[in-house]
Amino acid sequence: MKIATVTDKTGFVWPKSDFHPSLISKHYPPKPWPEWTLSDFEIGKPLGEGAFGFVYLARTARTKIIVALKVMHIAQIKKNNMEEQINRETHIHAQLEHPNIVRMLGCFTDKLKSVFVMEYCPGGDVYKDMMNQPHKRYGSGTTATYIYQVANALEYLHAKNIIHRDIKPENLLIGYYGEVKLSDFGWSIQIKKYGMSNRRKTVCGTLDYLPPEMIKSNDPGYDRTADLWCLGVLCFEFLVGKPPFESDDERTTKKHIIGAELEFPRFVRMDDGAKLLIRKMLQKNPADRPSLTRIMQDPWISTNKSTQKKLLPMFDKFRPLLTPELKEVYMSV
Repeated sequence: MKIATVTDKTGFVWPKSDFHPSLISKHYPPKPWPEWTLSDFEIGKPLGEGAFGFVYLARTARTKIIVALKVMHIAQIKKNNMEEQINRETHIHAQLEHPNIVRMLGCFTDKLKSVFVMEYCPGGDVYKDMMNQPHKRYGSGTTATYIYQVANALEYLHAKNIIHRDIKPENLLIGYYGEVKLSDFGWSIQIKKYGMSNRRKTVCGTLDYLPPEMIKSNDPGYDRTADLWCLGVLCFEFLVGKPPFESDDERTTKKHIIGAELEFPRFVRMDDGAKLLIRKMLQKNPADRPSLTRIMQDPWISTNKSTQKKLLPMFDKFRPLLTPELKEVYMSV
C-alpha cells in the first residue's frame, strides 16, 4: 500500500505517520530547556543560512515534533563580538508568544554551538513566495492580509517596549494556515519606556527599509515609529515587487529615503486606498505616521484582508486522513 506524502515549500516530505499539520502549542516541548542537547533531535536538511551558521529542519527524537533548529557557531559569534547581541535576541525572543510571531521553543548551548529551537513554518519565507508569484508581487488581498498580521505582531511587540528594527520579506515566514509570522529578532531592542531619553541612534537593519530619522546624522534618534516606516516600505514592496527607494547605489537610496521621494510606477494597477495608506506610513516626520491600530482599521485593509483560516494547499492530500477530532483542531475556519 502506497503511503500518502506531500512535499512542503522547504522540500520536506511528510509521510502519513508523521503528519502534525500545525503541532499546536500544547504539543510543543515545555520550557525550561537547560538539559537539551543536539542528541535530543533528529536533524534533517538545511532550511537556510545565517550569519553564524545554518537553520535545519529537525524533529524531537522522542516525541517526533517537527521544529527548526538555528545552529550558531560560538567561535564565529565571539570573533565578530556579537555575544551581547545574541544574548539580547535570546532574551527578547524567548518571552514572545503571538500567532504572527515565530515562537522560540527553546535554546541551549554546548562548547561549540548555540542553538535556538524554533517553530517550523512550512510555507518558507515571504520573499521567496513573492518571487514565485506570476508578476513577482502580491495582489491587494494577500498584501492587506499580511500587512494586517504584521501590524498585529508589532502592536504586541510595542506593548512590550520592543522595537523590531529589521522588518522585511525575508524576515517573514509562512505558517501552516498561510499566516505570516515575524522572525529574526537579531536587531530588536527592548527599552524601559518611550520618550526622548530612550531614543535609539544605532543604524541597523536593511538599507532599503531604513527610516529617515535613522539615516540623518543630526536627528535626535528614533523610537518605535521606525517600525511603522518599515511597514509602509513592506506594503509598497508587496504590491510593486521592489522597495520604493531602491536605487543603484547607497548614496542615492539614502537621498530618496531622507526626502521621502515616493513614486508609484504606472505599470502596477494600485487602488487609491493602498496609495493613501502607504503615503501615511511613509511620512518623514515620525509623529505624522498612523498608529498600528489605525493601520489595522484602515478602510483599504478592512476591505481587502482575508479572515479565512485554512491549511496551506500542500496539505490537501491529508484531508481524508484526518479523524473528526483532528478536523476540529486543524481544519476549522
